[in-house]
Amino acid sequence: MLDYLIVGLGLAGTCFSETLRKNSKSFKVISDTSQQASLVAGGLYNPVILKRFTLAWKADEQLDVALPFYTELERQFNVKLDFKVRILRRFASIEEQNGWFEAADKQGLRRFLSTKIHPNKNSSLDAPFGFGEVLETGRIDTQRLLTVYRKLLLQEEKLVEERFDHQTLKINEDGVDYKAIKAKRVVFAEGFGLKHNPFFDYLPLNGTKGELLTIKAPKLKEMSVIKSSVFIIPLGDDQYRIGATHKWKDKTNKPTEEAKEELLKKLRTFLKCDFEVIDHVAGVRPTVTDRRPLVGRHPEHKNLFVLNGFGSRGVLIAPYASHQLYEAVENNGTVHQEMNSNRFTSKYQEA
Repeated sequence: MLDYLIVGLGLAGTCFSETLRKNSKSFKVISDTSQQASLVAGGLYNPVILKRFTLAWKADEQLDVALPFYTELERQFNVKLDFKVRILRRFASIEEQNGWFEAADKQGLRRFLSTKIHPNKNSSLDAPFGFGEVLETGRIDTQRLLTVYRKLLLQEEKLVEERFDHQTLKINEDGVDYKAIKAKRVVFAEGFGLKHNPFFDYLPLNGTKGELLTIKAPKLKEMSVIKSSVFIIPLGDDQYRIGATHKWKDKTNKPTEEAKEELLKKLRTFLKCDFEVIDHVAGVRPTVTDRRPLVGRHPEHKNLFVLNGFGSRGVLIAPYASHQLYEAVENNGTVHQEMNSNRFTSKYQEA
């Protein structure tokens, strides 16, 4: 009997799988490619909400867990995953500059907001009021991470590439049976696919569609991430990722012309050089009504668990949430109450 069966191999499933590997637990993963959010993610880790100059929820704690986690994966796979890159927030006015300085003086933000205003030196950018710099930032190459990790699990015969059939799962007193697999516990890390999970469909997972463009701009020559009305994320070879949109009605992974035009319109308000669009992708982020993750045990079936709801900050949250879930299951630890799925137990009882 395996210790764990994991459903889903996006950022959540990958980080939890690695947590199990480090702790010598036996497991298998079942995953198809129906959920694209982790594959099309921008991959930025940024502790600050730049629209409002506030600290993202538990971002300091998450950063302290996530960075060593990715460093260890780099060492293990001998591959570059963590690209240290500074994030510059473009100021639209003197008032925004003043708001930045006020925020930088607050207790939680002092670590992450530089008090130096960076004047614009890039002729391809329109930024007369300069930039504020966020500290301790970077980009995780999520596509490379998921590719190398999937390959590892296939080599170790720990990955079954198929769609999970919830109706086939049989729950017993001491664990579960799924086809030929017996496991003590199941962890559902399905992303937006959780909406079709009959065990956890009571959870208020909304899903927010995000679309990103990749452009080629030979004259831009920018090494930093620029945040204005959209992000410009340098990828190398004069390529940049532009994103992202937030749509709540469309729940498909299909790129739309409407979103493309929205991104281009915003981009052209401050990018002055020529460019061409070379790629356009979409995915549905697993977002929750109260903007907190969903991590914990099923109210009735004590060997079923959920690891989900990371929204647009999965790169930061996934290692932190995976560690908390593992400690809660194996060592009688506690999942932080603000992200514990038991906060919605009343919805399960009403269903």
